[in-house]
Amino acid sequence: MLTAMQNWPLPESYTFRDQTVRYHVTGNGPPLVLVHGTPFSSYVWHRIAPHLAHTRTVYYYDLLGYGRSTQCDGQDVSLGIQNVLLAELLAHWKLRSPDVIAHDFGGATSLRAHLLDQCEYRSLTLIDPVAVAPWGSPFVQHVRQYSDAFTGLPPYIHEAVVKAYLRGAIARAIPDEELAPYVMPWLGATGQAAFYRQIAQMDQRYTDEVEARYAQLRCPVQILWGEQDQWIPLERGRQLARAIPAAHFQAVPRAGHLMQEDAPEAIVAAALRWFRGDSPS
Repeated sequence: MLTAMQNWPLPESYTFRDQTVRYHVTGNGPPLVLVHGTPFSSYVWHRIAPHLAHTRTVYYYDLLGYGRSTQCDGQDVSLGIQNVLLAELLAHWKLRSPDVIAHDFGGATSLRAHLLDQCEYRSLTLIDPVAVAPWGSPFVQHVRQYSDAFTGLPPYIHEAVVKAYLRGAIARAIPDEELAPYVMPWLGATGQAAFYRQIAQMDQRYTDEVEARYAQLRCPVQILWGEQDQWIPLERGRQLARAIPAAHFQAVPRAGHLMQEDAPEAIVAAALRWFRGDSPS
């Protein structure tokens, strides 16, 4: 059950405010940074990174409080800290202008790092990003109100909740064994508390801080959006594209919010085309 996650390589670590952030660098070529979202980990790139590493040096990491990065009581894992972490990692890796592919909260993180922390990108690919208000599912809103009650759920009920929540992000019927690597980081006392902590700290003000500035983006932007995204509707993607001058927008059929599982080939193809300078069809 855990083999896939355990074999996902994150051998390197970076210390951020006395907490450990796990990451990996692979491949050869111009730099490419992959930024995952919530409630996921860098494992979302397991079908993507190996293909892109043929022509790019690929950097991926687990956001603070996610995956194999530190999870602890009293931790700030909000969008208000994740952009600061990304800016530090780019400096640590000595990357001045990488290509960036970012999903969900990773999209908000990358946008904030660019607009608030002056991080420069050669290009930015956003996959179903959290970027345009309003956002936050009914489940998220409910947990934010009653996070302490959810933290105390019996473990077997918590696991069932996480599985059901994650399945809502994927359009295809995903078997338990394929879902397991996404569920595993949120199990046990530490993981369960971390799962509800990151939801409790979701706050739209972090995207409100930058949403009016999307016209100021200083790099080419393409946006990929799953046509069957049940978490953030397709129209939000079109709205975002209208807010970014010259942004390329591509709706991806038969893909939900977690496009990496529904249509990884669409991401790889769009990325390679984008890197060549071709416009999406």
